[in-house]
Amino acid sequence: MNLELPTRPKPDQAIVRPVIADCDIHPCLAKPSDILPYLPKRWQEHAQTYGMLPRHGYQSGPAYPKGQPDAARLDSWPPEGRPGSDLSFMQKQHLDANRVELGIMTVIAPAAGAAQNLDYSAALARALNEWQVAEWTSKDKRLKASIVVPYEDAAAAAAEIDHWAGHDDFRQVLLLSRTAEPLGQRRYWPIYEAAQRAGLPIGIHAFGYGGYPVTGGGWPSYYIEEMVGHSQCCQALLTSMVIEGVFERFPKTRMVLIEAGLAWLPSLSWRLDKHWARMRSETPHLTRKPSDYIREHVWLTTQPMEEPEKRKHFRDIVDWIGPDRLLFATDYPHWDFDDPLWSVPVKLDEAVQKALFLDNAKRLYGIA
Repeated sequence: MNLELPTRPKPDQAIVRPVIADCDIHPCLAKPSDILPYLPKRWQEHAQTYGMLPRHGYQSGPAYPKGQPDAARLDSWPPEGRPGSDLSFMQKQHLDANRVELGIMTVIAPAAGAAQNLDYSAALARALNEWQVAEWTSKDKRLKASIVVPYEDAAAAAAEIDHWAGHDDFRQVLLLSRTAEPLGQRRYWPIYEAAQRAGLPIGIHAFGYGGYPVTGGGWPSYYIEEMVGHSQCCQALLTSMVIEGVFERFPKTRMVLIEAGLAWLPSLSWRLDKHWARMRSETPHLTRKPSDYIREHVWLTTQPMEEPEKRKHFRDIVDWIGPDRLLFATDYPHWDFDDPLWSVPVKLDEAVQKALFLDNAKRLYGIA
């Protein structure tokens, strides 16, 4: 694979944008009450009277600096509503402008899986899924939805997956990375069984409200610690899923780690292989070394990519992970949006570029 430094076009050269699949687009409600029509009357009253009690809240304010409300690009605010809430605005600013052929939506707010009341969690998940179809996928066929599930109630989550299985507008199951227990634990296995039964990948997006801080020892002091913690959470959940035998028990599982970086994956795999070689008797249910499961079952989105000081090192990262296991993502409309023209720190061979920007996602998500 030839990976050279990218070059910016000369002033007299036309900029030709690649056709892309964006595997992390965040739609949101213009205002919280917009979800009410999709909730049964009982839960409408609950939402208006009590709201959602999350498993934990942040110590003070949101997990973003106040200068970046909703973690949004400053230019992503539509005339009315919040960033990501206006389809026509999104079409003009992103889908059309960036030649998005396939957009995979990931609804992370409101975080239905974070609700302490599990019945409300299930009702809110169903409402968000119906909202995605009514307001988004039915109006723009480029957009495909992720099934929001009440993942702390695995039986209810599996039922939600079964409900939408076979629906053309849903192309993956969505979990968040910070859960009540490590995601390899058996309490979550019905989710993986249902996803396998439906033939859907499982997308695990950074964030979540599992009831614990992002660090192993308490709440961090700085926003930057919160951001860096995304990759740490995904390393922990991936280790759990491999060692607990999720990929052995559910061999058709395909998992996408979303918005957690990617350069950490080789070193984690090497460390797992080394320790497993010495302690494999503890896990007789594993028939292969951990890196074999990771290579077969795991995909990663590019945003946010680590960019080594020496760009040639990016070649090593891509070569180890495999260019067929990377999915391009912009994180629209968030502040760390990756422009397809400049986001990849090296120049790619034409075939590799097409796979990264489009073909890998179409293959994974079953888009003809």
